[in-house]
Amino acid sequence: SISGLVVTPGYFEVIHVPLLRGRDFNEGDGTPGKSSVIVSQGFAQKYFGNDDPLGKRLRFRREKEDPWMTVIGVSKDFRQTNFDKTEIEPLIFVPQHQEALRSMMALARGPNVRGLVEPFRRALAEVDSDLPADRVMTISDSLFRQQWPFKVFGSMFAIFAGVALAMASIGLYAVISYGVGRRTQEIGIRMALGASAGSVAGLVLKNGARQIAVGLGLGLAGAYGVTRVIAAILVQITPTDPLTFGVVGALLITVSFLACWIPARRAMRVDPMVALRYE
Repeated sequence: SISGLVVTPGYFEVIHVPLLRGRDFNEGDGTPGKSSVIVSQGFAQKYFGNDDPLGKRLRFRREKEDPWMTVIGVSKDFRQTNFDKTEIEPLIFVPQHQEALRSMMALARGPNVRGLVEPFRRALAEVDSDLPADRVMTISDSLFRQQWPFKVFGSMFAIFAGVALAMASIGLYAVISYGVGRRTQEIGIRMALGASAGSVAGLVLKNGARQIAVGLGLGLAGAYGVTRVIAAILVQITPTDPLTFGVVGALLITVSFLACWIPARRAMRVDPMVALRYE
């Protein structure tokens, strides 16, 4: 998708986004006979390839009344909207004289951002006292309002996921350690027949590794299927994020290893005659 933005001269300077090619808008752009447009670097690469975008012409729709606009500049890519997406979408910028809007957003920059609110209101009133200055806020506050649903639900999901992971780890440790503990008598027999501690430990860990491999395989397959469903609400992260899958997998493998090793080590320290009578 492509997002368009109607701006006035100086917009890129205020938001500190450099122009990589060409020039910024001036007061003449957008007047009759001077239909201009600035595109983002991603837009230029997507639609113009290796060609020089400056001087290229484009228009929004194919209707005859839509003017052809000449590309006069290329800006650096930045995220203007869609903060819930991973990719930065292509952008085009149109001068305000060319596409008048019923409402606009004014941007101002200064060392004391919150101290600019009242001077900003007074300056706007001097231009036109009938212009309403609604929702005057910092960009940080505006971004927070846009992103708070994702932050709230993201935090809730993270808490629930953490609790579920903790419960799964505890349950996994309990089940595997119980199974290994049940083999105390077997371990005692093997030790009595001359088996070394290393061979017994290797046998226990091998059986545990087989179980965790099957469990992780089924779990990752199920998780991969579930992420297809929740992909629409993920924010700047892929459904198959390798870091998440890797950390969770490593944690469960570590828990499984401890669940095998601790009971096995305890059983190997028991006198073989005592282990043979173990119930």
